[in-house]
Amino acid sequence: MSDAAPPPVHLDKVMEGLAENPALPPEFIRRLFAHRKSHRGVAGRPDLTDGMIAEIIALDEHWLTHSLALNRSLPDAFRMTLAEHPDPAIRAAVVVGADGGGPRELFERLLDDADPTTREYLARNKHMPADLRARLAADPEPKVRAMLAQWWTRAPEPTRRLLLTDPEDTVRAAACATYYPGRPHPVPPTDLLPALLADPVTRAGAVRHCALDTDTARRLADDPVPEVREELAGHPDLPPPLRDVLAGDLNPLVGLRVFTRQDTPEPTRATIHARLLSDVPPRDWLTDPHADLDDDVLEHQIMSEMARLRLRTLRLPWVTADPLPYVDSPYACFRASAARSDDLPAPVVARLLDDEDSGVRTTMALHARDRIDAATAERIDRTHRPAKKTRWRPADDLPLPTDVLRHLATDPDPRMRQLAPRDPDLPVELVRHLAADPDPTVRHTIATHPRLPVRELTQLLADPSERVATAAAGNPGLPPEHMQRLLTLAGL
Repeated sequence: MSDAAPPPVHLDKVMEGLAENPALPPEFIRRLFAHRKSHRGVAGRPDLTDGMIAEIIALDEHWLTHSLALNRSLPDAFRMTLAEHPDPAIRAAVVVGADGGGPRELFERLLDDADPTTREYLARNKHMPADLRARLAADPEPKVRAMLAQWWTRAPEPTRRLLLTDPEDTVRAAACATYYPGRPHPVPPTDLLPALLADPVTRAGAVRHCALDTDTARRLADDPVPEVREELAGHPDLPPPLRDVLAGDLNPLVGLRVFTRQDTPEPTRATIHARLLSDVPPRDWLTDPHADLDDDVLEHQIMSEMARLRLRTLRLPWVTADPLPYVDSPYACFRASAARSDDLPAPVVARLLDDEDSGVRTTMALHARDRIDAATAERIDRTHRPAKKTRWRPADDLPLPTDVLRHLATDPDPRMRQLAPRDPDLPVELVRHLAADPDPTVRHTIATHPRLPVRELTQLLADPSERVATAAAGNPGLPPEHMQRLLTLAGL
């Protein structure tokens, strides 16, 4: 770093970025062991030597060792060493770091760990030998058994039976639920269904698996728990009269399930849709300190917000299977479901690619990639408006050609300028232009570019944005003398 280069505004963040720089020389890696805020990055590096790992363990600094235990590239011999660490948080981190697998001896050593958190993480580890994992179904801590029930969806039937009949409510609820972190979702043994349906904590999860007679359906339709009525509303054997009753349920998520049914009459579907869209609270209802909301009103508004989000992201397999009747549906989720079909006629594809709803356009583009030219791909990305926050964007799956990326380097929209650095051979003059961009999100995307000149790179190390400065410090093109200067500035 030359004397003319400004010092970093966010030196600690620059150190964090430097700690993950793949070109950092070994002697510099060791110097960063002493920088507290860089522990996660430096101890998580995949290129640590056995000597470096032994040095970190010998230092026995909590967060440095904890970050090392989380390192997925850590050799098994060192995992075995850390599995004996007196700090339970370190032992738990070893299990998390071994989520890609580990020796049987490691899991055996941790299976009877005194710390229940360690055993909870073991219950989530799909690479644990099945016979060892099954022993957790008899763990003395209910949280461990509940975690196993939620995460081991392919557990052998004897194990699932133990969990479904566990004396603790929380364990049974986790074993027979409406949501699991993994797929496929487990199906309870048929002979247990009557008891599961009679149990308040497992009833909602059992509804979809039960044979639905009229008396059972009526009883479930009157259940005070909305999740039970919601599951009933989605049951394929629901009698039409009860379907129509549930269509008017005060809980919006129940009505939404009726909306999604293939057998729901169109007037009923339209009524539910209009109700979901009209039941919108004031913009600041959740943050307004003067809003006087009782618990029931607050719960209803939260449920309504959830229902509207689900409505936007719904994709219905029965619509995809027979898409043509729904390509002009008044409901965007139906049109998006139709767009998931791979057998639509060219005129329909063109119409859906120009749909007023971003989700429909994007879905159609992803299912008609061979018909997407560069101009359409750019338009789909430019107009993409996700229903919920996500880093994904259409250009991730519909990559733009080099000439388009270079043209976007000077686009008025900073979101589109962010795409230009995806060209690894971007001309240097455009790289310099983007490094001086007024928008920090654009500078962040160019900060790691391989063609970024050293002068611009050192300027970005002093960027007022923490994210930009951190990314610049991680650029492999940063010369060693500049790394040395940064370490000296940090007192390392």
